Amino acid sequence: MKDRYFIPIQLEQMNQVKLMNRTDQKFWFHVDDLQDLLQAVSDDYYLLNVNGEYEIPYSTTYYDTGNNAMYISHHNGKLNRYKIRRRSYLSSGLTFLEIKKKNNKGRTIKERIKSSYSQPSFTAQESEFISSHTPFSIEDLRPSLTNGFSRMTLVNKNFKERCTIDLDLNYVANGDAIVLDKLVIIEIKREGSKLYSPLETTLKAVRIKRAGFSKYCMGRSIADPGLKQNAFKKKIRRIEKTIHQDLHT
Repeated sequence: MKDRYFIPIQLEQMNQVKLMNRTDQKFWFHVDDLQDLLQAVSDDYYLLNVNGEYEIPYSTTYYDTGNNAMYISHHNGKLNRYKIRRRSYLSSGLTFLEIKKKNNKGRTIKERIKSSYSQPSFTAQESEFISSHTPFSIEDLRPSLTNGFSRMTLVNKNFKERCTIDLDLNYVANGDAIVLDKLVIIEIKREGSKLYSPLETTLKAVRIKRAGFSKYCMGRSIADPGLKQNAFKKKIRRIEKTIHQDLHT
């Protein structure tokens, strides 16, 4: 069991480390390497426990414009770019409409309001939220991708860092299912990238290099090879090599 190494932390204690304005670093690798990694950093982190669960299921619906403006902005490396999604935290029963902005200083800023995952359309409050925090309106948007995964969350005992570990990633797009259950995606979230991270140090020690991974853009590009994806082809080939799976079959 992965959780046996860690002292648990409860959801209400997470308020000390929300990090809604932060720097992010991502790493990904084969799931077989996870157990030893967790054991190596267990003295430095707490592990989030929600209702007795340590691997928390999430479900997310992403929205984009008819011409895929948010996907294309990310593909082209544009800063001041956005993601809009409805995310359900299945263990707690909470759902939020979330906006993530990557600004021109490389920081991630997240805003969110409570929502309903089953809501087929945007409410007036959600419409105002989107128009006030993004250049888009609800008339621009349509569901573009759904994903699910389980997440472990580590909290540095200094409460200045949060690390998410995403497992069992799967997508549904155009009625087709794509399963990436051999892939682990780690994101290290801190107020500033110069803060010491025991997890980052351990990843480097075992030669797991920092590598960006947008669950939205990877899902879209794998599900729809017709989308512009020159910038992602090398990464898709690396993922295929890591998990020994042809993602475009």
